[in-house]
Amino acid sequence: MERKGILAGGNFIVDVVKMIDLWPPIESLANIRHQYHSNGGGAYNLLKDLVAMQVGFPLEAAGLVGNDHWGQWIRHDCLTHGIDVQQLQMADDATTSYTDVMTLESNGKRTFFHHRGANALLDCAHFHLTKSRARIFHLAYILLLDRLDHEPTDGGSKAALLLQEASEAGFITSADLVSVHDNRFTRLVLAALPWVDYLFLNEFEAEKITGISISHNGAVSIVRAMEACEWLLQQGLRKWVLLHFPEGAIALSANGEWLFQGSVLLPHQHIAGTVGAGDAFAAGVLASVHEHKSMQEALQLGVCAAAACLTHATCSGGVMPIASCVKLGNDFGFRSITVDH
Repeated sequence: MERKGILAGGNFIVDVVKMIDLWPPIESLANIRHQYHSNGGGAYNLLKDLVAMQVGFPLEAAGLVGNDHWGQWIRHDCLTHGIDVQQLQMADDATTSYTDVMTLESNGKRTFFHHRGANALLDCAHFHLTKSRARIFHLAYILLLDRLDHEPTDGGSKAALLLQEASEAGFITSADLVSVHDNRFTRLVLAALPWVDYLFLNEFEAEKITGISISHNGAVSIVRAMEACEWLLQQGLRKWVLLHFPEGAIALSANGEWLFQGSVLLPHQHIAGTVGAGDAFAAGVLASVHEHKSMQEALQLGVCAAAACLTHATCSGGVMPIASCVKLGNDFGFRSITVDH
């Protein structure tokens, strides 16, 4: 029986997005202009993005939420949108994870205040991979899942063991990271790489893993980003490293194929927030991988889905059907990525 669909496991979070007029100094006040609540977390965002893109293949959730109002809300939201929740379990001893996302109205920049909640208890035993016939298993986020980030005394990590199990069960595997300051960053990612086919990361995360300085004063050095991609493949990543940043994305295959894709030249007035754009990029890429598209096509859909995401303050509210996402790129054009020297 042919595998079909995407199983996304990991962080299921309620994002409470608060649009603020300014970032206040300590002991002073800022005004909340608008407030939304929506899906958050790598696994949840990816699934909701794929629903919005109307991909037409099965979607499955695997994770842990609290047995509370927000946990019930997440499960109902998934069911309403046709996402299978058989592996989205409820915990009686933890509350559902949530994040207050403080977003500046002026530029869409955001700061996160996160309650780890039930996600911190998610462990290998909560996954029943052999019960799924999905083609792709996506894990997000490494470094924001306490028990899966646990390092056994004999080395490696539980996330690595989970990805190994998924690989041996016949899944294509992909993983995404979170931008945190953690002295285990390199160890945890390197432990997982031999079992990852597609690795998604941004410039901050690439710097944390590799120690290569990629950005300076907000500008990304393409040459140094390429060095980081090469380094990651040398550590055992199996198929593709996909490094995304505001100006676009770089992809490098294990066969040495380089691909570059500029981001959509979306006018500033269309940008409502940047939260969730990385997950939308991953959704576009994996939707294309699932349908056997070329990686260049996958990158283009990825940046178009990310651009659509930018048009709404929540993680998935701006994502549209695939044709509409692609139209954004066609209408506004793409940035050029130049290899610096």
